[in-house]
Amino acid sequence: MSKKINSALKDLKKALSAHADVVGGSAVSLKKAQRASAKVAAAAESYAEAVLAKSGLATPFSVSTSAGLEEATLASLTAERNSIKENLTGPVPVQEPASHALQEPELADSPNDSHTDQHEPEPVENPTRSSTD
Repeated sequence: MSKKINSALKDLKKALSAHADVVGGSAVSLKKAQRASAKVAAAAESYAEAVLAKSGLATPFSVSTSAGLEEATLASLTAERNSIKENLTGPVPVQEPASHALQEPELADSPNDSHTDQHEPEPVENPTRSSTD
């Protein structure tokens, strides 16, 4: 085994052991777990680079570049997004400004304006009271 591969392997084992200690406990600190995971990822990358430099072989680790969805699902979602984009979001028509000046409404002093349909109710006598009291 080459010295670089052996050194990278030793660092990877150390990082994996530290990661197992951090996440294997009863109380797991999020920050410690994230740091340990980052060290494992860096050590794995170093090991893969050492293997590539020595043998020309690609990384021995599984590399997942997908978003976690199957290709058919991604294609379906892309088609749906494009359909919505083409059918629902076309150009918005711009409305031209009015050609004549707007007229301000006339102010009326009476409560029975001609432009309202509301009328004040007429007073109704209370049937329980007698006007002869």
